Amino acid sequence: MACEDSGAAQRKRSQSTAAARMPVTIAKSQGVTVLTLTSDPQSSCPPLCQILKGLCCSPVCCSVSQHLRRVQKTSQSLLGALHIVIGMLNIGLGAIPFNGSELSPFWLGGMFILFGIVSILSEKYPSPCLVFLNVFLNLAGVGFAIAAIIIYSLNIEFMNLWWMCDDDDYLSPYNTRSPQEDVWMEKCLEGKAIILMLKRGIIAILIILSILELCVVISSAVLGIKALRSSEKEENKSTDDPEQYKKLLEKVTTSPTV
Repeated sequence: MACEDSGAAQRKRSQSTAAARMPVTIAKSQGVTVLTLTSDPQSSCPPLCQILKGLCCSPVCCSVSQHLRRVQKTSQSLLGALHIVIGMLNIGLGAIPFNGSELSPFWLGGMFILFGIVSILSEKYPSPCLVFLNVFLNLAGVGFAIAAIIIYSLNIEFMNLWWMCDDDDYLSPYNTRSPQEDVWMEKCLEGKAIILMLKRGIIAILIILSILELCVVISSAVLGIKALRSSEKEENKSTDDPEQYKKLLEKVTTSPTV
């Protein structure tokens, strides 16, 4: 009796361990996908969070797909390298005109670098979960790139150096200055115009980089979506191909019986 109880307890532990390892079971048949969730009654997370956790930790989603590797080739690495270069240029060039007064180039550059890292990882380890994450981040990157274009365009439009040279007093008809002060003011205004032109030129480069980033995120997202769709079609073809069942049936019928 004790052996039976210990055997039943061991079976329960093995079942609970298997349920903990595989909380979500995915079954595909004729274009229909069935998800079976083994919920954990001791977990405080709602069932939706458990489904998402099970999908992210499932071997089906986290295992490397050779088909995705063949479809993506080296495109995501190239796009990821462009992401990183654009992000580093945003941080480096953005520090010149803004001089720490605005943090937009820094957090935008950091996000672009993050997109590049995920793109490279999605090619090196092309699991469906990582490819989907790459697509999601690049779709979000479309909004970040558009925001960067708008922010830089507003900065180049309203940029001024009002604190330099005090030119309002210089242009006033009621203000009298010595010839030396006039020469100094003219040189100051010339330097102010040059600095303003340089800063606007750098911001114009940042706008061009943001437009390039918009093209890169769209390209990366489109390639990821095509790869996922191709992988799904390949799985459906492999499961619904009648030739495989025919070959298997012929193999079974022709095999000698023992």
